[in-house]
Amino acid sequence: MLFLMFYLFNLSGNLCIVLLITIDPSLYKPMYFFLGNLSFLDIFYSTTTVPKMLSGLLIGDKKISIVGCVAQLHFFHFLGSTEALLLTSMSYDRYVAICNPLRYHVLMGKTSCVQLASGCWLIGFLYSLLQTILTFRLPYCNRKQVTHFYCDIKPVIKLACANIKHIKLLVSGIFGLVAVSTFSMIIMSYMYIGSHLLNIRSRQDRWKAFSTCTSHITIVFLYIGTALCMYLGPTTQNSLEQDRMSAILVTVITPAVNPLIYTLRNKEVKKSLQRLL
Repeated sequence: MLFLMFYLFNLSGNLCIVLLITIDPSLYKPMYFFLGNLSFLDIFYSTTTVPKMLSGLLIGDKKISIVGCVAQLHFFHFLGSTEALLLTSMSYDRYVAICNPLRYHVLMGKTSCVQLASGCWLIGFLYSLLQTILTFRLPYCNRKQVTHFYCDIKPVIKLACANIKHIKLLVSGIFGLVAVSTFSMIIMSYMYIGSHLLNIRSRQDRWKAFSTCTSHITIVFLYIGTALCMYLGPTTQNSLEQDRMSAILVTVITPAVNPLIYTLRNKEVKKSLQRLL
């Protein structure tokens, strides 16, 4: 019932943000364009795993078909990697807004935002497609019990009848390349932002500029930090148990908390919500 509550809060909160950004002209800005993409993505990201998990917990339906397992793994990594890339685009948006404010509307025009968002979705799809193909090309034995509440790469390849040492290294390497590169670009953006803020003499102006980044920083450490711990660690029984706990944070709690973080810390979103109500 607790997970169901989080899931319903995720659906209602993120749908509300998508609705606000769609109908309120005051939110027709690059930052909110990416936030709308993020909220839209969070709805489907949770829906990939949570309803099936709830059916297992509430009515005991723990079976999933092979096709369902392939689809679940693919969409989980497609939407998850796209979210990491969108968070990277949002950090670039904050960098331009704070460090190059006079060129902001040129660098972050409508065409640039659409191209950035489309690139995130396309790269996420191709990355997930590659991971799915590598995972399901392996030969599988009669062992059919996935030690997880959804089909993920590490517990699925553990069921293979072949030597999985090299495929594990390859899968981890591809994930590491995407995760570490996105995280590094976000850190680099904030290093430039930090050095720029140090040159601002007024403490009030400095805090005002930095406050536009706090919601994004919180989501980055909640999401990408947890994902790095899940997929770059060793595959042991203890690590799989930790992965399940981390997966609950990433798929159930973080998508439900995202709308709360952005609405509580963002005056424009709160004003738009008040006007809507």
